[in-house]
Amino acid sequence: MKTSKKPQVSKQELFASTPVPRALTAMAIPTIISQLINLVYNMVDALFIGQTGNAYMMAATSLTLTMVMMNVALANLFGIGGGSQTARLMGAGQTEEARGVSAFSVWGAAGIALTYSLLAGLFLDPLLRFLGASDATIGYARSYALIVIVIGSLPSILSMALAHLLRNAGFSGQASAGLSLGGVLNMALDPLFMFVILPKGQEVTGAAIATALSNTAACGYLLFAYGRASREAPLSLRIREARALDRKQIKAVFAVGVPSAVLTGLFDLANICVNIIAAAHSDLVVAGMGIVMKVERIPNAINLGICQGMLPIVAFNYSSGNHARMKEVIRTARLAGLVISAACILLFELLADTAVGFFLNTDTGDAATALRTVAYAALFLRIRCLASPMQFTNYHTSYCMQAMGRGRETLLHAFVREIVCYIPCMFLLDRLFGETGLAAALPVGEGLGAVFALALLAWVLRREKERTA
Repeated sequence: MKTSKKPQVSKQELFASTPVPRALTAMAIPTIISQLINLVYNMVDALFIGQTGNAYMMAATSLTLTMVMMNVALANLFGIGGGSQTARLMGAGQTEEARGVSAFSVWGAAGIALTYSLLAGLFLDPLLRFLGASDATIGYARSYALIVIVIGSLPSILSMALAHLLRNAGFSGQASAGLSLGGVLNMALDPLFMFVILPKGQEVTGAAIATALSNTAACGYLLFAYGRASREAPLSLRIREARALDRKQIKAVFAVGVPSAVLTGLFDLANICVNIIAAAHSDLVVAGMGIVMKVERIPNAINLGICQGMLPIVAFNYSSGNHARMKEVIRTARLAGLVISAACILLFELLADTAVGFFLNTDTGDAATALRTVAYAALFLRIRCLASPMQFTNYHTSYCMQAMGRGRETLLHAFVREIVCYIPCMFLLDRLFGETGLAAALPVGEGLGAVFALALLAWVLRREKERTA
């Protein structure tokens, strides 16, 4: 008996004519899976370090999260900037220009990664002190940052940029597989390096080595997948094509890439402010806030997956002139993200103590210190999780504007969201209500930013309608 194979949908059909829910699912599900696996492997370090019962190790890894997030910002500069422009050029049928943009983005990501590694290595200790490291935590923080940032930024930044480029060319599954490979490998290597190969007291160093090796493996796979995808998509690694790219296309990459990087950089700046304010209370408040920042990334990972899956479809239909389909994609993605955000609020309110308890063992080490840290974390989580729908609204709006090449509006939104709304709320509410106010600043700041975001997106869509009329 013959079995009929389901015809494979081309990338053009997926973006242009496949029913919106199915197209969004095809692009978003692999991205969500990779985001969650990537999240798990970023959390694995904290989970295993938490088994030591050492709150100071936990505080140190929380401080270095800011430096790790800078990797994400730099990857977005070329990954989202180049990927968004590649998708728009595909929609306009300009394949040669798309190849040049992709090559420029890969080599640009490699160059900026090496620059960041060099600067971080030269100013590591002053930077860690600025981020809030105390005498009790700086040794652990230095060990982690030296391996993951100074040595490991190149494969980390390059792998994220390659994944963005693959996803925007329609190869969401391959992008997700590469990032997932790094996550699964890190989960396997963490306990090996932390508890078997290295001696007791070197758990943070072991976690850092496992992370750097996992990122390197993921980068190797994504380079291979990128090369394979270039046979059927306008992707390239040739430095000759990167150097031949005209100024107009380079400007288009940076028009979206810079605001995207600034958005992540401002988010990083907000985390720096959180750490500095928390450190003024105690190292235990820093550790508790660090635990919460990891737990609350679960809904963020899902919602970012939705937004990243949405971006190339919106960009393609924007360039091809199918604005009705573009708006349908935007509406469908928004509804999905808000439903997930509401569900996560319910879960975290009910299970906050259980969720944060996974990250710090209260039966080993200094039990009294660990218990106080977990109590802080549970309180902070119940307050900060209320920001989830507003955070999604801000992500969704930003990705929509990036897909349409609206760099200035994206940058304006990022500035208002973090500098005008969130960071001032942080200092004001902490002064009024202490560490509880610091936690409450997130839902208040994100809520104000979301109101501005919705008004800005409505204005952009109205302008686009007037332009095309």
